[in-house]
Amino acid sequence: MDRFRPFLFSLRADAFLVTHLPNVAYLCGFTGSNGVLLVESSGATLFTDSRYSLQAAEQLHDAKVSIVSGNLLVAVAERLKRRRSIHLAFSPTQLTVAQKLSLDAKLGERCKWIDGGNTIERLRAIKDPAELAFMREAAKLIDSAWKAGVRQIKPGVSELSVVAEIEYAIKTAGASGPSFETIVASGPRSAWAHARPTSKLLRKNELVVMDQGAILRDYCSDMTRTVFLGRASSRIRRMYHAVLQSQEAAKFAIRPGVKAGDVDAAARNVLKKHGLARYFTHSTGHGLGTEVHEMPRLGRGDESLLEQGMVVTVEPGVYIEGLGGIRIEDDMVVTSNGAESLTGATREFLEL
Repeated sequence: MDRFRPFLFSLRADAFLVTHLPNVAYLCGFTGSNGVLLVESSGATLFTDSRYSLQAAEQLHDAKVSIVSGNLLVAVAERLKRRRSIHLAFSPTQLTVAQKLSLDAKLGERCKWIDGGNTIERLRAIKDPAELAFMREAAKLIDSAWKAGVRQIKPGVSELSVVAEIEYAIKTAGASGPSFETIVASGPRSAWAHARPTSKLLRKNELVVMDQGAILRDYCSDMTRTVFLGRASSRIRRMYHAVLQSQEAAKFAIRPGVKAGDVDAAARNVLKKHGLARYFTHSTGHGLGTEVHEMPRLGRGDESLLEQGMVVTVEPGVYIEGLGGIRIEDDMVVTSNGAESLTGATREFLEL
């Protein structure tokens, strides 16, 4: 909150209305499912309902709590109506049209809206030492959960069964749950970059993509490994090592001051040399934190500059219809002179 409040001055705003729950949690610690945070120069107030009175009292820092019996935004409007006029900042990608119209109906011309952009998301992108400690733990946990999943990779086992084993390991290790719906995709389905697991049974001589993450102390991890069930052809082995080289090149490109798009280009250039660039169909990575997708985006042509303390995924992949897909993903923290990997599971090509 101390880092955020000065932005009110730079935006020339009297207050900032925070409606996105991960941003609410980041600023004041509240993790309930219903809450709106109003940050003013002299303080902050969380508006929530009676289900969360005890939780808010325990979790809140740097904010007071207001328990509301009806619509939270109506309560916010009643608070703001005490002012003759209000310059209210907001995040345009987070406040819905219906929410804005509701406030306009209550406040009328006394409210002057100020585009606050992605102010909070830019703060969240830089992790402090305590946040990084949580993320290291989440990364170690997912390394272990992946190993539990690999032990289930055998012919006749369903994709969903492997997912169940991974997610069981995630929770028994102390995580609150997976960061996203765990992906286990085998055979031709492994060419679907974001395939949902099914009851399909694993078979000999096919690729298996395993993409998993864990939420530990509210922070996410995200790691992908690809294994082969059986003995791989020379073509599959060449593809795997091309993706691995692509990932290593992208990791090497990460350092403060480098454009996010340049990291993406480093990965693509390697795959281009192997004649595989056209099969890489998504960005090289994304920011990671209390949400599994945050700023910055390691995408083609992205001009965002990397900064020390950012945590990003590096996950190049190759997806060929009818054959399958290969993706290798690690979580990286930007250091003063490069990058350090938080995830540590082996990247050796496993033939099971």
